[in-house]
Amino acid sequence: MSAERLPLAARPLTEPHPSRLSPEHPHRERILAAHAAALAADEAGYPDPDTGLFVLTAGFLAGRGTCCGRGCRHCPYATD
Repeated sequence: MSAERLPLAARPLTEPHPSRLSPEHPHRERILAAHAAALAADEAGYPDPDTGLFVLTAGFLAGRGTCCGRGCRHCPYATD
Protein backbone atom coordinates (compact mmCIF):
# COMPACT_ATOMS: atom_id res chain seq x y z
CA MET A 1 0.00 0.00 0.00
CA SER A 2 1.48 3.38 -1.01
CA ALA A 3 1.06 6.61 0.92
CA GLU A 4 -1.15 9.34 -0.48
CA ARG A 5 0.78 12.14 -2.20
CA LEU A 6 0.70 15.40 -0.26
CA PRO A 7 0.33 18.89 -1.74
CA LEU A 8 3.44 21.05 -1.61
CA ALA A 9 3.59 24.12 0.62
CA ALA A 10 2.84 27.46 -1.05
CA ARG A 11 6.46 28.62 -1.36
CA PRO A 12 9.25 28.04 -3.89
CA LEU A 13 11.41 24.94 -3.45
CA THR A 14 14.35 27.31 -2.99
CA GLU A 15 12.84 28.78 0.20
CA PRO A 16 12.92 26.68 3.40
CA HIS A 17 10.28 27.13 6.07
CA PRO A 18 11.42 29.81 8.58
CA SER A 19 11.12 27.37 11.49
CA ARG A 20 13.60 25.05 9.76
CA LEU A 21 16.13 27.74 8.74
CA SER A 22 15.68 31.07 10.46
CA PRO A 23 16.00 34.22 8.39
CA GLU A 24 18.48 35.34 11.08
CA HIS A 25 20.67 32.21 10.87
CA PRO A 26 24.28 33.47 10.60
CA HIS A 27 25.11 31.14 7.68
CA ARG A 28 21.75 31.30 5.89
CA GLU A 29 23.20 32.66 2.63
CA ARG A 30 25.89 29.93 2.47
CA ILE A 31 23.28 27.26 3.19
CA LEU A 32 20.86 28.60 0.58
CA ALA A 33 23.66 28.83 -1.99
CA ALA A 34 24.63 25.18 -1.37
CA HIS A 35 20.98 24.15 -1.63
CA ALA A 36 20.49 26.13 -4.86
CA ALA A 37 23.60 24.56 -6.41
CA ALA A 38 22.39 21.06 -5.53
CA LEU A 39 18.91 21.83 -6.94
CA ALA A 40 20.43 23.16 -10.18
CA ALA A 41 22.59 20.04 -10.53
CA ASP A 42 19.58 17.80 -9.79
CA GLU A 43 21.43 16.30 -6.83
CA ALA A 44 19.68 14.67 -3.88
CA GLY A 45 21.40 16.89 -1.37
CA TYR A 46 24.48 18.80 -0.30
CA PRO A 47 26.94 18.83 2.61
CA ASP A 48 25.93 21.44 5.18
CA PRO A 49 28.53 24.24 5.00
CA ASP A 50 28.93 24.28 8.79
CA THR A 51 28.53 20.70 9.96
CA GLY A 52 29.35 18.68 6.85
CA LEU A 53 26.17 16.63 7.40
CA PHE A 54 24.28 15.63 4.25
CA VAL A 55 21.07 17.67 3.80
CA LEU A 56 18.37 16.60 1.33
CA THR A 57 17.09 19.17 -1.16
CA ALA A 58 13.48 20.25 -1.46
CA GLY A 59 13.49 18.85 -5.00
CA PHE A 60 14.47 15.40 -3.82
CA LEU A 61 11.96 15.49 -0.97
CA ALA A 62 9.17 16.69 -3.28
CA GLY A 63 9.88 13.76 -5.58
CA ARG A 64 9.17 11.36 -2.72
CA GLY A 65 5.59 12.60 -2.57
CA THR A 66 5.16 12.47 1.20
CA CYS A 67 6.61 14.06 4.32
CA CYS A 68 8.65 11.77 6.57
CA GLY A 69 7.96 13.94 9.64
CA ARG A 70 11.64 14.22 10.61
CA GLY A 71 11.85 18.01 10.38
CA CYS A 72 13.95 18.25 7.23
CA ARG A 73 15.40 21.73 6.64
CA HIS A 74 14.06 21.94 3.09
CA CYS A 75 10.82 20.00 3.55
CA PRO A 76 8.53 21.12 0.71
CA TYR A 77 5.45 20.02 2.67
CA ALA A 78 5.98 21.86 5.99
CA THR A 79 3.31 24.49 6.50
CA ASP A 80 3.38 24.87 10.28
